[in-house]
Amino acid sequence: MATPDTRTQILDAAERLFAEHGYRGTSVRAITKLAGANLAAVGYHFGSKAELMAAVVRRVVEPITAAQCAGLDKLLARTPDPPVSELVEAFAGPLFDEMPAGDEGGARTSRLIVTILSDPAEEARSWTGPAEDSVRERYFAAFARVLPGLSPEELWFRMRGIFAVTAVERLQVHQQPSPGCVSPVAGEAARRWAITFLTAAMSASPPLT
Repeated sequence: MATPDTRTQILDAAERLFAEHGYRGTSVRAITKLAGANLAAVGYHFGSKAELMAAVVRRVVEPITAAQCAGLDKLLARTPDPPVSELVEAFAGPLFDEMPAGDEGGARTSRLIVTILSDPAEEARSWTGPAEDSVRERYFAAFARVLPGLSPEELWFRMRGIFAVTAVERLQVHQQPSPGCVSPVAGEAARRWAITFLTAAMSASPPLT
């Protein structure tokens, strides 16, 4: 097996450290030390720590984004207004597929997504590009057509909730449960439960004002 090149080694190290310590809690020196690279390598391959963060997140998210796009294309080819449950399945399903239980890569992905959602550093939220924006906007438009009673603000809030619920659920699968707590369920059952729960959450009537 070929040895990973320096760029890949830096990406692997940064993904692990960003997921464990967040953006501000991870130094370039720590990344290059773990990667076995010299300190200047981050600047040479990525330009800056912020651009490295963006590259790490895109590497993790690209397969999810591609699967979400393909799922939506398939739905819209059949009908312009698919049921909410099928939209949720197409949007959330790839998150489960890319964060499988019993897989360390899945654990890192879930930790990294939780970091993106919760890290106060602006750099942790500035990684998106045209591809991610396009998929998000397409799903937003599809949900808006079938959930016309929701304001744009509330609809986007609920869509962010899909990411949060799925990432936290996947993260718990990879952690040891606290004494007295019920162990998280992995596999297809957890996926079905999540889709059912998220469909109900997306479909709920807006609160009375």
